[in-house]
Amino acid sequence: MKIILTTICLAILFMSCKNDSKSSDASETTKDSLALIERAKAIHEHVITLDTHDDIDVKNFTDSINYSQNLDTQVNIPKMVAGGLDVAWFIVFTAQDSLTDEGFAKAYDNATAKFTAIHKLTEEFAPEQIELATTSDDVRRIIKSGKKVAMIGIENGYPIGTDIKNVEKFYNLGGRYMSLAHNGHNQLSDSHTGEETGVWLNDGLSDFGKEVIKEMNRLGIMVDVSHPSKEAMRQMIELSKAPIIASHSAARRLSDVSRNLDDEQLQWMKDNGGVVQTVALAEFVNKDKSDERNAKMKSVREMVADSLDIPWYETFDDIEKNLPENEVMDYINKKNNIIKIADEKMKGSEDYIEPVNVVDFVNQIDYLVEKLGMDNVGISSDFDGGGGIDGWNDASETFNVTLELVKRGYTEEQIAKLWGGNLLRILDEVQAVAKGLN
Repeated sequence: MKIILTTICLAILFMSCKNDSKSSDASETTKDSLALIERAKAIHEHVITLDTHDDIDVKNFTDSINYSQNLDTQVNIPKMVAGGLDVAWFIVFTAQDSLTDEGFAKAYDNATAKFTAIHKLTEEFAPEQIELATTSDDVRRIIKSGKKVAMIGIENGYPIGTDIKNVEKFYNLGGRYMSLAHNGHNQLSDSHTGEETGVWLNDGLSDFGKEVIKEMNRLGIMVDVSHPSKEAMRQMIELSKAPIIASHSAARRLSDVSRNLDDEQLQWMKDNGGVVQTVALAEFVNKDKSDERNAKMKSVREMVADSLDIPWYETFDDIEKNLPENEVMDYINKKNNIIKIADEKMKGSEDYIEPVNVVDFVNQIDYLVEKLGMDNVGISSDFDGGGGIDGWNDASETFNVTLELVKRGYTEEQIAKLWGGNLLRILDEVQAVAKGLN
């Protein structure tokens, strides 16, 4: 069975009947709630559910500790099974460092280690449970076999260094989308972070970055614009012969952060025929609500962190600045636990503010569908990299997104597009362009 009925479903039923179970109105409400949940469950069973951004820590990809176990991570195979998540795009992420031969070599080694980890999971540790896909046909075949699907995205092109041949190496290892930059400018592209400082390195893409875009088109790697600067995005769209994606972004109109896309960028995406994978990261979903909540909760979280003898870093940038890259993912897991403990301490107090939740998340989806159309919007979590909202805080709660979409009136056909159909279509188009160029 693809999904397990989640807490929110039980809550709906409970709330439907607890006031007056004997009244006809309550009975009808209960029937309506049950019918809605059953319809959502059926849809969730039928559609391909695909999340385009799940960070990994190589420590969780060993013969003794790996994703075949229900680890304290937001994504692993048991949680995917519990929540009915079919496809996880595991991310080869490299933090930005110096633009030197030493920096490039270290970044390449980091990327290679993450590619190797994913292959070991799918080929050695749990091949009977999960398999690597590189095409949409692979995805459908693997799901039909009863397994979960792993796909690979590359966050930050920095590990390419100055050798164009590394793009094909990463493609051969299974990489099927790549963001040229992360939080910091590099040899390929400017980052969105330049907006805060007003300092740019490449005025968009470097000449080498432009060559990399062409090579990605030739090979069939989707161009990801979730972290590069607005000008870099404009140039990517101008250069690319294939549609592009934003693997984990949201609408800036609803949450004003530089990682989100403004209405002009959304129009570019629509004209390009690309897809925005709506990200479930609280600040990106609703910055105002998230900021207000974080301000209220900060002192409590710091107190909990201190009691656990763990330093408290408020933002992802703070984490990256203070910790070596191999400790970042582990700290994020600890931070999530601190937040949970602080929430339990504060619930019921007058200072407590409800967290950003699935309703807020689907508000983002609604807005993006309004701006882009139903064929150009998808879903991502950024789990184990800072993502997670109330109601979809790990892969086991994936059904709750489908339930909210059904409550909003989305049809099964529309939900199928949002949950994976649109992204897989873009992958097909990108790979068709590659065939035409070879």
